[in-house]
Amino acid sequence: MKALVCEMCGGHDLVKQDGLYVCQDCGTKYTVEEAKKMMVEGTVEVAGTVKVDTSDKLSNLYQLARRARDDNNNDMAEKYYNRILEEDPSSWEAAFYAVYYTAMNCKIANIQSAAISVNNCIDSVFKLITENVPDLEQQQADYTEIYNKVIYIINMLHNAAVNHYNGIDIQIRNKYTQELINRAVACYNTCYYLGDMLTRFFGEQEAAKKLAAEAWKLGISKHVATSKFMNSASKQSAKNTVDTYAAKVKETEPDYVQPEITVGSGGCYVATAVYGSYDCPQVWTLRRFRDCTLAPTWYGRAFIRTYYAVSPTLVRWFGKTQWFQNLWRPVLNNMVQKLNSQGVEDTPYNDPDYR
Repeated sequence: MKALVCEMCGGHDLVKQDGLYVCQDCGTKYTVEEAKKMMVEGTVEVAGTVKVDTSDKLSNLYQLARRARDDNNNDMAEKYYNRILEEDPSSWEAAFYAVYYTAMNCKIANIQSAAISVNNCIDSVFKLITENVPDLEQQQADYTEIYNKVIYIINMLHNAAVNHYNGIDIQIRNKYTQELINRAVACYNTCYYLGDMLTRFFGEQEAAKKLAAEAWKLGISKHVATSKFMNSASKQSAKNTVDTYAAKVKETEPDYVQPEITVGSGGCYVATAVYGSYDCPQVWTLRRFRDCTLAPTWYGRAFIRTYYAVSPTLVRWFGKTQWFQNLWRPVLNNMVQKLNSQGVEDTPYNDPDYR
């Protein structure tokens, strides 16, 4: 007796319920008579090669997968696209959406790996399009669809990471800064890579060039935002990368104005000017005092806002003058000494963003 297989989705898990056989995968119901017709007694010996026609099964699976997409049923969409991929490895739609919906279902702890998985599938999915979709108009429709979905999920993952970080108690938030950076890096790198792959596979098409520029611009904006949490060395590396991709954007959009990353003066402007570095024990002490003592209070936050409104201009005008150094160094030395004696550490520190 042949095993009972659902004609709609190809599932093997059919259970008899209330006199009907019900597919546990897609919910299709069969009467007892219909179930009997689907089973053949005995076995047949076949010699040579037999080609099995799975077109009906694939058509049913695509119908179920797309219905799940339309219904925003991420779990079922992921399931059916994985089933399609098993039957048809050349399907770009299944190759992309199987990864996409897995990423959509990720938890906070898996944001980084979810963004990386989306990144890793772009190359192979675009390759499938070029190999299996000869019509250029259809190619454009397909890579535009992928572009829109990648941008959507990357924005979703990035926003989730930032909101989670901002929801952490400010007293301990610094312990989770590196986690935020790692998640943001995976997100903006995916934007950069999306643009790179669009130009690699479809670079002769103007539509692809424009989408690539938009992907790079989004990557740049997220990179610049993340740089606020980085140390000076990482900021310099970020600036180099942003400059590189901004130059690519300007090939398509000559009037594009890139956001700037300020290296070595991300905060504590006066202290940085006096001690010569944003990352040194004295400035680490003062930044901790700002974040852990001033920031939790309304008057402390008011002081921080005022400081960041005034000090950049003050340092730009007078920061390198000797009188400025002579005025502020003893004041800051005394303050740092006092804070250290009160238990404020002078070890390496990454900033939240209070500007």
